[in-house]
Amino acid sequence: MKLRTVSCFILFISFLILHSCSPNNVTIDNSLQKYFDSNHVTGTFALFDNGSGQFTVYNLPRYKDSAFLPASTFKIVNSLIGLQIGKITNEKMIIKWDGVKRWNEAWNKDLTMEEAFKLSAVPYYQEVARRIGKDTMQFWLDSLHYGNKKIGGAIDSFWLNNSLKVTADEQLGLVKRLYFDQLPFDKRTQSIVKKIMLQENNANYSLSYKTGFGYKEDGKSLAWIVGWVEENKHPYFFALNIEGAHDADLVNMRMTILKGILKQLDFLQGKR
Repeated sequence: MKLRTVSCFILFISFLILHSCSPNNVTIDNSLQKYFDSNHVTGTFALFDNGSGQFTVYNLPRYKDSAFLPASTFKIVNSLIGLQIGKITNEKMIIKWDGVKRWNEAWNKDLTMEEAFKLSAVPYYQEVARRIGKDTMQFWLDSLHYGNKKIGGAIDSFWLNNSLKVTADEQLGLVKRLYFDQLPFDKRTQSIVKKIMLQENNANYSLSYKTGFGYKEDGKSLAWIVGWVEENKHPYFFALNIEGAHDADLVNMRMTILKGILKQLDFLQGKR
């Protein structure tokens, strides 16, 4: 379908929190729909060019209005809070394995924070959340205006059980502010989290992100990738959100979709 450029003031006021919205800076790109349709999922994708202030968005209503459990993307926030208040000393801090065998064998050992982040180890970050405590966690969720800010009853699973919900717009805003050290945390805290988010780094680009996977209340599976791609020292921030059948392989699918979209937009190939 043909690209449509839509005036910002008509679109949504939530972009204002990113401090980059100006008239005609949002492009609705329905050509990206093929990546979702070919994988039999629904979803949304947005990319923000920090230099030009231009947004490229597929499925705008889902992007700005639909909130979902953050799943393991919440490890970004959990890490920031844990480091800020000293419950995590640095990315090398080890939390010992509790001896409980879990489905992911890589989790069944002592892990550093950096390892736990890369492996998306739920038990490590559940323990971090318990050490942070409910009142302190709530203080920081309120301070960040993160999603609906709801913890519910369980301090170690609220980001997984559909208590806490966040939009893709809010996720993109968070990583953008993190990149520029604009979150209400010490610079050291933000620098450590940015360092462990780096997943790929080569001559053409660097790719920093956090994934997430979980299940919605209706039983459908949900997956995220949020972060930024950097080329020629220029950052572009993105949020990808997809959902499918309960047994859909979204864990592998999300990266296929992300890289397909980024390549269509001329990233990852040394063209910028």
